[in-house]
Amino acid sequence: MITYTQCPICKSENIAAVLSAKDNTVSQQNFVIMHCSNCTARFTQNVPEQENIGTFYASENYISHSDTQEGFINKLYHAIRKITLASKKNLVQKETTLTTGKILDVGCGTGAFLHTMKNAGWDVTGLEPDEAAREKAKSLYNIEPQPSPDLFNFSENKFDAVTMWHVLEHVHQLQQYILQLKKIIAANGKIFIAVPNYTSYDAQLYKETWAAYDVPRHLYHFSPQSMQQLIQQHGLKIKQIKPMWFDSFYVSMLSEKYKNGKGNFVKAFLTGILSNIKTVFNNKKCSSLIYVISKT
Repeated sequence: MITYTQCPICKSENIAAVLSAKDNTVSQQNFVIMHCSNCTARFTQNVPEQENIGTFYASENYISHSDTQEGFINKLYHAIRKITLASKKNLVQKETTLTTGKILDVGCGTGAFLHTMKNAGWDVTGLEPDEAAREKAKSLYNIEPQPSPDLFNFSENKFDAVTMWHVLEHVHQLQQYILQLKKIIAANGKIFIAVPNYTSYDAQLYKETWAAYDVPRHLYHFSPQSMQQLIQQHGLKIKQIKPMWFDSFYVSMLSEKYKNGKGNFVKAFLTGILSNIKTVFNNKKCSSLIYVISKT
């Protein structure tokens, strides 16, 4: 069990409990979420060590590993995913100014994004900690992801793009990962990190039942300010911040289920709409954000 006495992002000891959230996916346990007054990062207190957290992912409802389409919310996820995969591909190509190149997807799940990039002509590499998900990537797309520790075996300047779609919040070795991403990205390459944003409207509305807290699997809960500090302290730069428009709806749908015991499609849809309207006026207020990062 990991008990923090200082912020894992900025090392400040000015931390305090801010709320308690329930693991609605597996254990039904409650976990305290801490807040850092210095960098505004939040993080889950008393989380399992890396070697023990696997049981908290052991659920058919954990969609990135199982690819399940059971239930309305998961069907909705898959319908939207077709759109978001194309959007991610377009973003990578636009920001790297490349139509093809070498790409690494860290935490690639069952390989859907890498499949999209492979079909677009990219040389793809994937990392995934879950063995079942790696096997599914092979059977679905003939893509063979490597175990996550292989990240530290790659040579310098190897990739034109590195992506982490909703992965960084799961990583125990947070600082080491950012250092290694800096090492393996090419001089003109780009790193794409997507994480939930607890400063969004839907997060403020649902509070401890906000689905994107997803304790204890989400070790960290980022604000734009805390992400900026994390990236800058490793000598990298955030070039763009892009909203993930669909996440507001998906997260609100799950949050309604957690809050009321059942999904309220209409209320969740309206919450997603309102969250996105606020994002139009401030792109740092979306439920999830993509940070486009470079060396210079």
